[in-house]
Amino acid sequence: MTRGLARRQLRNPLSSAGNADRWMVSYVDLVTILLILFISIAVQASQKPKPVAQAAALAPIAAPVLVLKPKPTALSEAQAALQTRGIEPKIDARGLVITLPQAVLFASGEDSILPEALPIISKVAEVLAGLDNRVLLVGHSDTVPVHNRFFNNNWELAAARSIQLLKTLTGNFGLPESRFTIASDGSYSPASPNDDEEGRARNRRVEIVILDASPRQTL
Repeated sequence: MTRGLARRQLRNPLSSAGNADRWMVSYVDLVTILLILFISIAVQASQKPKPVAQAAALAPIAAPVLVLKPKPTALSEAQAALQTRGIEPKIDARGLVITLPQAVLFASGEDSILPEALPIISKVAEVLAGLDNRVLLVGHSDTVPVHNRFFNNNWELAAARSIQLLKTLTGNFGLPESRFTIASDGSYSPASPNDDEEGRARNRRVEIVILDASPRQTL
């Protein structure tokens, strides 16, 4: 009987150790569950949207875009001044070009400026007086040969018309001769084909070219 009791006593410690192992396993499971719960809470907290004020504070601020207007040049200002006077000049590689048809300035085959041309020349002179740019006067003709007691060819006629315009701008309106240069292109720089009278009329002209250069610069 004593031996049986001893055997039961020996089995009891083993039985208690087994219960302890089961308790430890349950404790570990509980800790794992709590750890997973805490991690889940932390992840959810990090994914919450930021307040609007905080998001706005973190957003980059775009720099204002400055639109710079080009500074007016002497030629652009002269172009605008001529347009207000009813004259439509054009800008090309040489500068600002004012085209005066022969029909406005001269009688056919002649180089004397018509009295009725003086008002439009006066408008051009007003604008030229406000500039110090050099001015090129270029005479042009059509391809119809000219031969009379004054001119042997179109070159001479176109050059004579440029000279007469120079005399009017300097003599009538007081512009200094030193600002001007005279040229003749004859019939070799046509504005239109010479196939009909309309085209030939556009080619008979004098160009007043306000050069993109000051008087100190040479041509």
